[in-house]
Amino acid sequence: MTGLLGALLPAVPLVAGLAGLLLPPAPRRDDPTGGGRARRAAVALGVTGAAVAFALAVALLVTVDGPTETSTSWVDVGGLAVTLGVRLDGAATLVAVAVTAVALAVQVYSIGYLRRGPHDDIDVDHRYPPYAAQISIFTGAMLLVVVAGDLIMLLVGWEVMGLCSYLLIAHDRRLAGAPAAAMKAFLVTRVGDVGFLLGIALLGVSTGSFRIADVLAHDHSTATLTAAGLLLLAGVAGKSAQFPLHTWLPDAMAGPTPISALIHAATMVAAGVYAVTRLYPLFTAAPVTLTVLGVLGAITLLLGALAATAQDDIKRVLAWSTVSQLGYMTGALAVGSPAAALFHLLTHAAFKALLFLAAGAVIHAVGTTLMSEMGGLRRSMPVTFWCTVVGLGALAGVPPLAGFWSKDGVLTVAESAALEGTGPAPSWVGWIVWIAGLVGVVITAWYAGRLLLRAFFGAPRLPLVRPHDPPALLRWPVLLLTVPAALLGLAGFVGAFADRLRFPTVPVAGSEDGLIHVASEVLLPLALLLVGAALVLLLWRRNPAADPAAALGPLRPVFARAFRLDDLQHILVVRPVRALARVARAGDEVVVDGAVEGSGRAATGLGAGLAALHRAALPRAAAGVLAGALLIGLAAAVIGAAQ
Repeated sequence: MTGLLGALLPAVPLVAGLAGLLLPPAPRRDDPTGGGRARRAAVALGVTGAAVAFALAVALLVTVDGPTETSTSWVDVGGLAVTLGVRLDGAATLVAVAVTAVALAVQVYSIGYLRRGPHDDIDVDHRYPPYAAQISIFTGAMLLVVVAGDLIMLLVGWEVMGLCSYLLIAHDRRLAGAPAAAMKAFLVTRVGDVGFLLGIALLGVSTGSFRIADVLAHDHSTATLTAAGLLLLAGVAGKSAQFPLHTWLPDAMAGPTPISALIHAATMVAAGVYAVTRLYPLFTAAPVTLTVLGVLGAITLLLGALAATAQDDIKRVLAWSTVSQLGYMTGALAVGSPAAALFHLLTHAAFKALLFLAAGAVIHAVGTTLMSEMGGLRRSMPVTFWCTVVGLGALAGVPPLAGFWSKDGVLTVAESAALEGTGPAPSWVGWIVWIAGLVGVVITAWYAGRLLLRAFFGAPRLPLVRPHDPPALLRWPVLLLTVPAALLGLAGFVGAFADRLRFPTVPVAGSEDGLIHVASEVLLPLALLLVGAALVLLLWRRNPAADPAAALGPLRPVFARAFRLDDLQHILVVRPVRALARVARAGDEVVVDGAVEGSGRAATGLGAGLAALHRAALPRAAAGVLAGALLIGLAAAVIGAAQ
């Protein structure tokens, strides 16, 4: 029964999504409300599929009390076995609940968010049916990654997510930046996925099977594990937006806001972190891989936090915040605590989905994503304001909200790895993760406070706009997400919850007792939190009309452009690739096509010449025959004389 439920978990949203793709993609022109049979059917399929998946995830959470696996042989090619099956444990069920809960909230929220409003032009095409179907397929693909018992199945879910992210980011194709952002996300993540595919292939060839249990049990050589681990980390860097493949994530904000919540909370960006926990024993056996992961995680943590301080677009602030928080998760993995990484993954899924959906409510009300055009919204949008306060508090790590406990867990295990050398990587990796995490606490409190003050306090900067709290379809998902954003961290005190995070298939090199600490380890992050919040509040109090980011001075444009790494990527990668493409195109057109077309033209010319000779007039033909006979006779005379 557990295996059946595990197989149904990704199958239900996948079937709902495939069925939704059969619906007409757009409402009729004579239906100005955006309703119609297709939309109602799409709503039913999307919400029902997400709700059933959520119910299945909760059922698995209740029934799965230890690692369990069911599989059947699918194909054997050249001695490499590929199986179909599910691999479940406590951590997988918790992640599945988080994914399905966020997906259900996004499906319900999107019903109102993508509805044609009274002021929309009648030709506006919201294309809701394919949108809802792609969300369902995206959800099913992520759930396939969560429950897959075989690396090939995991890879299928991994790649389907990439395709769906491309389609969803570019959903509103009328926006100038949406198609380009979707293409960038697709190409950048594909760069990492090449390494991910090669890593899976290397492990499968070494084991003789792609079944995860077989791969973990096989005695691989250190060289194989190191090479495979580094290749897998390339895919992780792409999917989970780690330096240097992080540049796609902020641009993905061109997609609809609910899609930002889905991608940046519990699904695509979490897939890389989850994949590492799935194969964590292989990484601990090759400490070089965790060293690389720790360095990249620390860089990503600080890069994302600093970039968030100078953004004016509210969605880009949250996007760079996601990049930074993913750095905490990968840092926890590097210092030896997959449990702390998964704990922060779960709390981040709750409060970041809440923040994006609350931001969507603000954007829906004021018609802009720029904080410089907001202000004073706490009076006109009180429900959204308090929900945002909870989300930002959890993001900054304000006790007793969820982010406080999970972030403190990461910092505690990093401190243990730095001071006591408990992690599988060298102790200096623990030091850089710990220091980066502490600095990140200050910066996160600063930009979270800036967002709250700029958007909800001060004088309204768009006096003609009359914002108000969103309607029920948008309001209730936001309200319900405030519950886990506020209280999920307290679940760490529940033994059953903590035991599920410490699943026995993943040996932990460091101390896991640091998941929940109320001792001296809490005081330093809390003090740093107060420093960051006090700094931004002091700057705002001096001039409520000014942007606190102005205090960054000449660093502001540098942070706003994320240290111009996008430009560097464009110079070092995009331009050379385009130049190479132009050379290849010119070679194809001039050399290859030239040879083919030239031979054709030569044959045509030769045929035309022969045809002209064939059609020659009789006197010329007779002269030609006589001339030929004369030449033959002359040649014969010369040859005879020579003999």
